[in-house]
Amino acid sequence: MGRRGSAAAWWRQAESSRRRQSPSCFRFHSDCRARGKGFLSSARQQMMMMMIIIIGILSLTVSVASEMTSSPSGNGSKPFPWNKMRLPKHVFPVHYDLLIHPNLTTLTFTGLAKIEIIVNQETSSVIMHNKHLQILKATIEGRMGTIQTVRGMMVLEHLSFEQIALLAAEPLHVGQNYTVNIEYSANLSESFHGFYKSTYRTKEGDMRVLASTQFEPTFARAAFPCFDEPAFKAQFSIKIRRELNQLALSNMPLVKSVNITDWLIEDHFDISVKMSTYLVAFIVSDFKSISKMTTRGVKVSVYTVPDKINQADYALDAAVKLLDFYEDYFSIPYPLPKQDLAAIPDFQSGAMENWGLTTYRESALLYDPEKSTASAKLWITMIIAHELAHQWFGNLVTMEWWNDLWLNEGFAKFMEYVSVSITHPDLKVEDYFLDKCFDAMEVDALNSSHPISTPVEDPAQIQEMFDDVSYEKGACILNMLREYLNPDVFKAGLVKYLTEFSYQNTKNEDLWNSMNTNTNICPTGDTQGSQQHNDGFCTRSQETSSSSHWTRSETFDVKTIMNTWTLQKGFPLITVTVKGKNVHLQQEHYMKGSESSTTGYLWHVPLTYITSKSDITQRFLLRTKADVLILPEEVEWIKFNVGMNGYYIVHYEDDGWDALIRLLKENHTAIGSNDRANLINNVFQLVSVKKLSIAKALDLSLYLQHESQIMPVFQGMNELIPMYKLMEKRDMDDVENQLKGYIVNLFKNLIDKQSWNDEGSLSERMLRSSLLVFACVRKYQPCVDKAEEYFTKWKESNGTFRLPNDVKFAVYAVGAQTVKGWDFLFSKYELPAFNTEKNLIEAALAISRNKEKLQWLMDQGLLGDTIKTQDLPHIIVYIGKNPSGYQLAWKFLKENWHKFVQKFELGSRSLAHMVMGVTNQYSTRTQLAEVKEFFSSLEERSSQLRFVQQAVETIEENIRWMDINFEKIKMWLQTNSNM
Repeated sequence: MGRRGSAAAWWRQAESSRRRQSPSCFRFHSDCRARGKGFLSSARQQMMMMMIIIIGILSLTVSVASEMTSSPSGNGSKPFPWNKMRLPKHVFPVHYDLLIHPNLTTLTFTGLAKIEIIVNQETSSVIMHNKHLQILKATIEGRMGTIQTVRGMMVLEHLSFEQIALLAAEPLHVGQNYTVNIEYSANLSESFHGFYKSTYRTKEGDMRVLASTQFEPTFARAAFPCFDEPAFKAQFSIKIRRELNQLALSNMPLVKSVNITDWLIEDHFDISVKMSTYLVAFIVSDFKSISKMTTRGVKVSVYTVPDKINQADYALDAAVKLLDFYEDYFSIPYPLPKQDLAAIPDFQSGAMENWGLTTYRESALLYDPEKSTASAKLWITMIIAHELAHQWFGNLVTMEWWNDLWLNEGFAKFMEYVSVSITHPDLKVEDYFLDKCFDAMEVDALNSSHPISTPVEDPAQIQEMFDDVSYEKGACILNMLREYLNPDVFKAGLVKYLTEFSYQNTKNEDLWNSMNTNTNICPTGDTQGSQQHNDGFCTRSQETSSSSHWTRSETFDVKTIMNTWTLQKGFPLITVTVKGKNVHLQQEHYMKGSESSTTGYLWHVPLTYITSKSDITQRFLLRTKADVLILPEEVEWIKFNVGMNGYYIVHYEDDGWDALIRLLKENHTAIGSNDRANLINNVFQLVSVKKLSIAKALDLSLYLQHESQIMPVFQGMNELIPMYKLMEKRDMDDVENQLKGYIVNLFKNLIDKQSWNDEGSLSERMLRSSLLVFACVRKYQPCVDKAEEYFTKWKESNGTFRLPNDVKFAVYAVGAQTVKGWDFLFSKYELPAFNTEKNLIEAALAISRNKEKLQWLMDQGLLGDTIKTQDLPHIIVYIGKNPSGYQLAWKFLKENWHKFVQKFELGSRSLAHMVMGVTNQYSTRTQLAEVKEFFSSLEERSSQLRFVQQAVETIEENIRWMDINFEKIKMWLQTNSNM
């Protein structure tokens, strides 16, 4: 977190900088030009210096410091003229002219912001955002008749709102343009937000410092005073002062460089397009780059630290392909002349979509074909696709306020799959989409969930919007809508939305209106009896067969349908009861901890289904609490939510589940692999709301001994492994070991078939890696023996034996179980040659049973030198799931909570990941009491966070689940022990 210094501290810092003759000049004035020139006698110099210091301190104190107040009413000073968290609309920014000068030696920076504003309502104050910036001087320029005047402005500050008020001596007139000039200074932030410090070590071990930005959602205000809300779009002209051996980057291309001194250069970047403040970016570093041109002539470059530039080729090729794809898909040219992708050594999230200068965690951008895993290739491609999709969804068209963040993030997540399935068909990304929906449903099933579009106001609430509901659920409902409308109609609606609202801000309803008014919008399957009306709605005749229609109703309206998915939390549980040819449908709100729905929510659900008599997808729009569809003939089984393209869970009453379980056991390939994964998920979720017994769910899982496809296998593991993880933390060794044995036996044949190499398709390689790690960690002896053999051979080869990439994790995990193996693995972690493997090694080190090693690992992560603090949340979660480390992780989280808040920011996904990851396998009342007690002891802002409520609710659900199901699991395992 950047520290905020006093005016006197600023003066000392500036003087200290001069005395050390640092190659960075701290101010923008003439004192920079005469450094080191002995043009006055020593005595006269000293006298003048004393006068300068005295005058400087006095003028600083009089003109700025005494006029600052940190409270709304300020002890005898003028009251702060605004009392809301959101900025007033009295003035709007038109153009920012920014001059930023970072000093990478003193870890400070100075700035000059010239902000052109237009007045919409007469006012005597300009309210804007400011966080940890020391305002040195503020003036306003404007015309008084024919005279251009410059006047000083008094500065008031409201710390809790992160606002400043610049008070003008006279009212500002409606329709007139003024320029506000603000000089300021600050420290480079020690967090991952604002304008922050990042470091890396060269191959030779030297430490290098760079400065980079991360402004989303509310941290542009920590780099320059601004109107830091998405709707206050403006253009930006950015100048960066740097040393000769440094490189400056920003959103736009470099226009010119001006020599300020022999050692100082000022880079001028082209004026930007109109954009929100959170998309501004600049970097000062020693990065190297490689470049290519897209088909339309956009220059794409990948920047990274010099030692890793050989890992940039894959990202560059992927970015060029994806940018070409998006230009074609959206029918809107990318509006900037360049697109840079920069790998930042210290980065909290995965990546950031700054317009023209996207930034990434190194592991999210850099790929070594010799050393990186198959899953790394998939992840890197998806993240680049996500950030480049944002150049249209988010940058070109931006949500008006953070309550509709999903318009940015849900779309970018969805477009990952649309784009990569075309540009990189070998990755088969469509196979993994349903997993995102399962992730979203996990949190959306809690009472503490929230609607996709939900009111937020303060920065912590805004941070909390960056969750699985905004990203994954947003993507899933868009996919559902695409399947409903058909891809061409859906795409046409998106293009209309982007075209109509380019460089503007939007709300939920703007998207749906674009979909409604698009031509030929009649949904999939309505090839008969449907009409497009002048009002944009689609209707169909009542005579159309119910088996082939979406809706029997008179009017089709995207907005009405989709509001049921965005304006209320959760998702529906559809209960299906087959009576002859009649299929009775009923919907209710699926919510854990509740046996029956009490919310009264109603969704418009685009149902799809196949039957034993037809594998052609049929469609039905359920808009009421209950309805009936009529089949042309009786069937043995019916399966809803084909391909898991809908965001809902299905319960098959009477003998519906028995028929599907029988199908899976006898001929599981009769339905697709995604349908099988969907059934696995649904059957276990229904246990949580007492619709089915755990025995029925386990009966279905028996078929998995014949399964070989990645998504059903992964989903089987995702449902079964957490069951024994609950028991690990409750000293239930007998049943826990029985359950582990059952799961290993379930996949034994598939595990035994895995080769210990890197051959096969991406899904085959990812499946191999996961199965071998699973088997080795669960101590399946053939796997352990093979991993030990590989680890020993690798350790003793002195670098001549290369481990296959897909088996590294399993080998590392087994090797790290001994003290000598752990130490050897960590010694490799420190070497530059293992940069691409750091995440794997961290995970392997964190599953050691040695508590001293686990504690040391977390301590090092907090120090942030050998182990980057950006990786600490994942390490803590790994240790939190380790039966030998979960108590250490919880203790560490509590003891360092305030440090984590300072480093990662209140409400961030990093904090949520740690809290949920450490506690979501707790299932005792003692553990629940501990978690409640700790968060109750914190200040209200921390204790009321949504993820704290989710953590408590999850533990309560775990307790209830274990109370109901533990004995039943024990009995089932005894009956099926000879599986």
